[in-house]
Amino acid sequence: MTFPKWTKPGVYGAIVGAVAISIFGFNWGGWITGSKASDMAQELANKQVTQAMVPVCLSMAEADPNRTEKLAILQKASGFNRRNAIMETGWATRPGEDAPNRDLATACLAELDLNGS
Repeated sequence: MTFPKWTKPGVYGAIVGAVAISIFGFNWGGWITGSKASDMAQELANKQVTQAMVPVCLSMAEADPNRTEKLAILQKASGFNRRNAIMETGWATRPGEDAPNRDLATACLAELDLNGS
């Protein structure tokens, strides 16, 4: 069986067109792969859980009998040391977990507003 002469350029055109549309779609069209979408969903879920846990962190800080001493330590610390200090207080530990959460510590520090106190 013989193919018409136009078949070869037509096939090449279709391949080049598919590649061009794919490049356009992934770079500027907003297309993403399934694994990228999954990663983005997990990141969003983690951020939302962290934001939902900030009131728990603040209530743990309010209920702590050593709050004044711990706040003084936090105010003296700066940068990463401040985040590490709040993690040592135990306020940034989610209920049911053994270790403090860095993201929760950062969010809780932002809400404590130690610079304005």
